[in-house]
Amino acid sequence: MSTHQHSFDERFEFAGKAKTISLVAIVIGVVGILAGFIGGDKGIQNTFSNLLLMSYYFVGVCVAGVFFLAYNYVAQAGWSVAFLRIPQALARVLGIAAVILLVVIVAGLLMKHEILEEGKKVMAPYLYAHWATPGLTDKNSEHFDAIITGKSAFLNIPFFIGTIIVLLGLYTWFGKLLVDYSNNEDQLGGMFNYNKSFKISAIFLTVFGFTFPVYAFGAVMSLEAHWYSTMFGWYNLAAAHVSGLAVIALILIVLKQNGYFSWVNESHMQDLGKLIFGFSIFWTYVWFAQFFLTWYANIPEETVYFYKRWEPQYKWWFWLNIVLNFVAPLFLLMKNDDKRSLNRMKLACIIIIIGHWLDYYMMIMPGTIEKEHMFDIVEFAQDMAIFAGFAGLFTYLTLTALSKFNSLIPKKHPFVEESLHHHIQ
Repeated sequence: MSTHQHSFDERFEFAGKAKTISLVAIVIGVVGILAGFIGGDKGIQNTFSNLLLMSYYFVGVCVAGVFFLAYNYVAQAGWSVAFLRIPQALARVLGIAAVILLVVIVAGLLMKHEILEEGKKVMAPYLYAHWATPGLTDKNSEHFDAIITGKSAFLNIPFFIGTIIVLLGLYTWFGKLLVDYSNNEDQLGGMFNYNKSFKISAIFLTVFGFTFPVYAFGAVMSLEAHWYSTMFGWYNLAAAHVSGLAVIALILIVLKQNGYFSWVNESHMQDLGKLIFGFSIFWTYVWFAQFFLTWYANIPEETVYFYKRWEPQYKWWFWLNIVLNFVAPLFLLMKNDDKRSLNRMKLACIIIIIGHWLDYYMMIMPGTIEKEHMFDIVEFAQDMAIFAGFAGLFTYLTLTALSKFNSLIPKKHPFVEESLHHHIQ
């Protein structure tokens, strides 16, 4: 134990170049958002779609941090204790991410613009116009839609927003409890706080398993409310989880290469790489099953979702999605030695993070934006600016949260010794 004591007392300091770059990225993002809002209806629509994409991605990565903490507690895993502070930092940031997503959703529902619906002008919201446009559930309206009326018990603004608030509030609360218990454990020692963490993790996993698909159905699938897939929730869970794992691994690798987490060894990286590799395969399984069964059945109300994504404006991105999120992890992380290489793991994580941005892009954009060209340089520049802004905000908030821990390892976690001596043959 004494050989690790100095490292145990080590705190992360967030300063210098990393802080400057994150702040510059935030400014770039703000400029991109402002440019979109002064760019007319098309620019505003693209901005809202990007804000939903990035805030949903932001929440997904932070929720994945809580998920990682919970299943490691329930599994009574010792190997991950060495870097548990990183998912704990994600859990701390979840509340802010949730507020940003809620602001985007509410603003997108309340701000309206004029569109043509079957040749007639109607005022529709920038987000969720497929079900939130006035008149869709009114039998006396010329815009009446029987399918949307059948789903109106869930797809109405008060219930929709209320559901999102409750679910994100619950996930944030569970994350806060797990971080608080860990901090208390560092002060008091013993098994009391660990046992509480175990129990609250079991409760969280039960709640999370039943409710995350509902959250995904509402936040993203309802953008195209005529279409539905019972696999969509698990598809989103797989995407959020593997994105979160890639972010955790990337933060760990970058900090280790800068002198932190000296106790993390190749075996830790190999196990983390196994999770990333395995859940990349699981994501691919759900992606393929959802796509193949819809294509095979060839039912018009189901195939319309993929038909949009096979139009020239999106088809190239559609296939790139599977290359980045399946082919790249498969070849980069297949061998155990690949998972033990920091540089190879770093490359795989960067590709996966970009790949799942594209994954969410393909979920959201075809249902909210009518593209006229395969590539629009102005839209692409705005997309990248907003991506940079959220990446900067995420980096700033997460590293700030990490710097607030008294040590970079839970010193009195009951499995800390097991983690320090973690070794795979």
